Amino acid sequence: MGVIEYRIERRSGIATYLQIVLQTKQALRLGVLLPGDKLPTAREVVEATAINPNTVLKAYRELEREGLVQPRPGLGTFVQRGLGNAEAADGSPLRGDLAHWVDQALAAELDRDDIAALMAAVLEERLAAGATRGTIEGTK
Repeated sequence: MGVIEYRIERRSGIATYLQIVLQTKQALRLGVLLPGDKLPTAREVVEATAINPNTVLKAYRELEREGLVQPRPGLGTFVQRGLGNAEAADGSPLRGDLAHWVDQALAAELDRDDIAALMAAVLEERLAAGATRGTIEGTK
C-alpha cells in the first residue's frame, strides 16, 4: 500500500491545493501510489501541513474530476487509476541511469535548481527535435 506525505512550499508561488494535486500525480507516475491505495484523510493532511481542510478537499475534488481518485463515503478517498510507466518505478534501469546522472551532477556541484534547469532544457531540446516515446536518436 502506497503512502504519500504532502510537503507544502509556502513560498513557491504555486497554490497549496495545486501542490497537493501535483504531488499526488507525481506519486502516481512513480508508482508510489497504485490503484486501490487510500489517500490520507483531510484531517491527516491538515495535521501534517497546517493548511485549511477546504484546501485539501479542493485538491481531492480536482483529482476526482480528473478520474484519478474516488471518494468512498465513510471509508476515505482511494486511487482509481495510475499514471505510471514501469520505467519510472523504483528499481527500473532507466531510473537507475538517471540516479547515476544526478549523482554526477551533484558531484559537479550543481544544486537542485541547476539540475532542474538542465533537465528541463535538455527535455525541451529533445522534444523540439522530434524525440518521442520509444524512439532513440537516429532510430524509430
